[in-house]
Amino acid sequence: MSKTAAEMVDLYIEAEIDVLAGKSTVINGRQFTAENLQEIRAGRQEWERRATAETLKAAGKRPGPAYANFN
Repeated sequence: MSKTAAEMVDLYIEAEIDVLAGKSTVINGRQFTAENLQEIRAGRQEWERRATAETLKAAGKRPGPAYANFN
């Protein structure tokens, strides 16, 4: 089952909330607990980058700095 980057971001946010509440959670067959909080946050950040890239690609744009136009 393939998920979009935005769906994966949502899963990682849920996992982060669960772990902060003292629960454990499972993502793609891996169990995460409080000890994995940094790993969960790193995963969320990676999927946020991918989601941004997908959004930009769909809009016909590419990631990078925006330049001012002073015409």
